[in-house]
Amino acid sequence: MPEPVTPPSAPAPVPAPRPAELRLDGIDPCTLFTEAQLDELKITEQPEPLPADNQREGPTCSLPVAKGEPHYTYYVEAITGADLEAWVTGDRRNGSKITEPRQVERFPALTHHGRGSSPSDCETLVGVAAGQTLRVQLYPVTRGAFDQRQLCELSAGAAALAVKTLGSRG
Repeated sequence: MPEPVTPPSAPAPVPAPRPAELRLDGIDPCTLFTEAQLDELKITEQPEPLPADNQREGPTCSLPVAKGEPHYTYYVEAITGADLEAWVTGDRRNGSKITEPRQVERFPALTHHGRGSSPSDCETLVGVAAGQTLRVQLYPVTRGAFDQRQLCELSAGAAALAVKTLGSRG
């Protein structure tokens, strides 16, 4: 007998517990990438903090890929007031978005993106500490250059690099 199919609107379960507490308090997300990691991500300009009035829930860094095609931007945000579970069962749950559990560097994480056939972004949310979430969102500037899976894999890859750097700070 086949496994029952979970409807897309059902909340995703929160992934496994985190292996460590990597606090984001006072962290500038622009410092979460080494020069080698910026090269790996193909970042073409210096990471730049967003002005306070352009931030959503915490300090946010813009990392553009703007030389050659396709153009896209990573946004890395240090959220110190929301646990990962808020996107599954809490006040950040959004029925118009698809939320899927995953792991990033053994940390519980979620892939979160809009529904539809024309992908506009993908964010990877990593539960790095109790009540704190690292958000890495990828926005394609060049439309049609990526499918949803590619956007989410790029986002998760950048999140993994940021978590490695955060963890190395001990």
